[in-house]
Parts: sequence; C-alpha cells; structure tokens
Amino acid sequence: MDLNAYVRKMEPALLACLQENLRIPSVQGPAEPGKPYGSAVRESLDHVLAAAEKLGFSTVNMDGQLGWCEYGEGEEMVAVLGHLDVVPAGDGWSFDPWGGEIRDGRIFGRGTMDDKGPSIAALFALAALRDSGLPIRRRIRLIFGCNEESGSGDMKYYLAHGGEIPVMGFTPDGEYPVINGEKGIINVTYGRELDQIGELRLLSIHGGTAPNVVPASASAKLACPRELAERIARLSAPKLRYTVTEQGLFVESEGVNAHGSTPELGENALGRLVLALDTLPLEGQTAQATHFLAQTLGMETDGASAGIALSDDVSGKLTLNWGTLDVENGKLLMKINYRYPVTKGYDDCAPILDEAFAAAGFTKEAELHKAKLYVPEDSELVKTLMKVYREQTGLEGKPKSIGGGTYAKSLPNIVAFGPIFPGDEIREHKPDEFLELSRLMQNAQMIAAAMYEMAK
Repeated sequence: MDLNAYVRKMEPALLACLQENLRIPSVQGPAEPGKPYGSAVRESLDHVLAAAEKLGFSTVNMDGQLGWCEYGEGEEMVAVLGHLDVVPAGDGWSFDPWGGEIRDGRIFGRGTMDDKGPSIAALFALAALRDSGLPIRRRIRLIFGCNEESGSGDMKYYLAHGGEIPVMGFTPDGEYPVINGEKGIINVTYGRELDQIGELRLLSIHGGTAPNVVPASASAKLACPRELAERIARLSAPKLRYTVTEQGLFVESEGVNAHGSTPELGENALGRLVLALDTLPLEGQTAQATHFLAQTLGMETDGASAGIALSDDVSGKLTLNWGTLDVENGKLLMKINYRYPVTKGYDDCAPILDEAFAAAGFTKEAELHKAKLYVPEDSELVKTLMKVYREQTGLEGKPKSIGGGTYAKSLPNIVAFGPIFPGDEIREHKPDEFLELSRLMQNAQMIAAAMYEMAK
C-alpha cells in the first residue's frame, strides 16, 4: 500500500485549506469569553476543526484553548501536536503576510513554516492514512494548540483539565531528523541595593533587551570630579568608549548579538562593561557588587566561574547568558538565562548559582524554569521516527539535542520531528516566511508515515 500516493492526492485540498487559514491573522489578542487568546486565534481554530469535520473526523474544542480531531480505535492514543497561533507579521515583507500567496513553487505567509503549514499538512496526512485502509491499533489524535508563541498556556489548560496523555507523539515544530533532547532553561532575576560613597559614584547602568539575547551594547553613567573623569577617559580598550560629561563620565561598551542558546557566538557588552568598571576606583557596596559580577560572570558563557560548568556527551556544555543589567537610584536588577545539559537537572546548578549570589548580597527576585526534555535514542519513539526519516529521505542522520525549546516540552512523551530539513534556511518569525510546496508535501508524507508507524 503506497501511503505517499494517498498523501499526494490530498495536495489541492491541503493547499486550499492552508491558504484560507493563512489569511486569518491569528496573533494573540485580548481575551474574550470562549476566546482566551483573542478572536483571530479562535477563528483559526474553528476553521481547522471545521475542515477536520468536513473530512469526516470527530472533533473537540476545549473552551477555545485548543482543539483536536481523532481517528481510529483502541485504549492507547498517539498524538501530533501543532499550533495555529503565530507571531506578529512585523515589517519588511515583499508579500502580504496574511495573503497565502503561491508563487514560484512556494507558499508565503506568516505561519507557513511555524506552524500552520505542518499542522494542516498533518490533518490531510491523517485523511490519507484513513483512506489507505492501513490497519492501526492505537487512536491518532491531532492536537491544534493556540498559545505556543506566548507561553503554551493552552497545553497547561489541557493537562489541568484532564487532557489524555499520549503514549507517544511528536510536534512538527522543530527540525529533522529528530530532536530528542532539549536543555533545561532557567531565567533568573537577581537584585540588590547599592550605596553611593567615594569620589567615583555609579549613577546608572543600562544594557540588554531580554535574558535570552546576548547584549550588543551597554552603558554606564558615573559621577566624579572632572580631573578623575579626564584621567579615566584617557584609558583605551577595544570596544569601550569613555566620554567626559558635566556630571563625570559616560562609559559605553560594544558587543555582538547572539541568541541566548548559543552565547558563545556573540560578545557580551555587559560583561565587557563591568570588567572595565571593575578596574576603576569604586567603593563600598558598588565596588563589591561590580567585582563579584566581573569575577563570577564577566564575558564567560559556560558558568565556570559561577561553579556550574556542567556538561554531558549528549547535549554538550551548560550555556549561560547574562542578558540584562539595570542600575537606577541605587537599585541593581539583572537577568540571566542559562541552559543545563539534558542528563542533568535543576538541582545540579540552580542552588549553586543562588548561593553564590546570596553570599554576595543579592536577592533572587524571580525565576522561570522550563525543565529539560530527554528521550533516549534507543526509545521506541525515537527509533520509530528515525526509521520513518531514513525510509522517506534515504538519509541516515542522527537524533540531536538543542539548547532551545520546542512545543514538545508542553506535553509528556512528545519530541520534535520536522518541519525543517537539514541544510534548509530557518525562516520562521522572519519577513516573507514561506514553505516550498515540495517541502510541504514531503512533510505531509513524513507525518503520515510517522502516524502509521506509531499507531500500527
């Protein structure tokens, strides 16, 4: 039975359905009754569930949080988890971001790759599997989420309200061959008060935009006598600039942006700035805090001086990004994003870092932890998906671990499988987001084969 042939027959209907949904700007909006993520997201969900019903599947809408359709019978259920919400279009488009335009073998629009294209491909792949008549012993559930881009509150709702846990499944919201490991991610905020004593006083520091972005610039204002300011301003160092001001001194630092999951690819402007400030004659609590930050963080990206340089053979080193620092009116606030290896845990790193900061007079003001995800390479799920990948592409490939996070973390027994093939450009969240029609159909075939292998 040629399942791929059944999938190919679905192409016209799949494209028409995808175009219709791409024209719905399903960016999160103000909550309304029955529309927890706004009216446009609800419209996108209603559209897909209606398409599923037209194809003959039973559907459930879970209070506008998410929905699903299902095929087959059996006590056990396998799942494909996709999402219909998208990020804002932004600027720089050559095509209508909400047009679903097809040109030169590509379909354009926000959500084509992330994640409407793969999610709707899964719907028609399920119809193709049903039409093929291939026998299955497990139910197959396609879950259409509505809040992946803004916190995955949809899946928290699903779990809190008795949503069935699949015995295995995948999300087409990552990369091929299989992402079987995702590092644990911790965003932590530390703060402390600073006194202002001595002839050189720190008035303010500002740098960074988010904990998961390596800051490309940072600056500090200091008050001091003009003679001292002029003496300091004669200092010279790469990517540092000292300017004498009426109050004293303005120091600017330059870095290189990078994503927080790969901070080693950037240069941290905050670290560079604080290392420079640590050489100046600051006094009291300001001097103590500056020296601690310079010695403990500096421009390191592996947490070595902080005592949390973890590593494993599966996912590599812990990465640490010092994302923001703000000092204003004697109050210091800073945010760090660090990601621990998949065979380690929260207790292997967080208490150590907290203790170091507490000993230096800092208070932990906030923390967000996304636990690691790791499904061993020899598990049934990973072996099944790798079998599908190899049979469908003729390529070998190996499961991979990443420092980022996918939708897989929101539901147990799920890993990321597609839609991006090795070597393809990553286009989600960018202007002119598109998916080649050939890749769309190749994804549909991969998803159909994977659903069958998990359910048979």
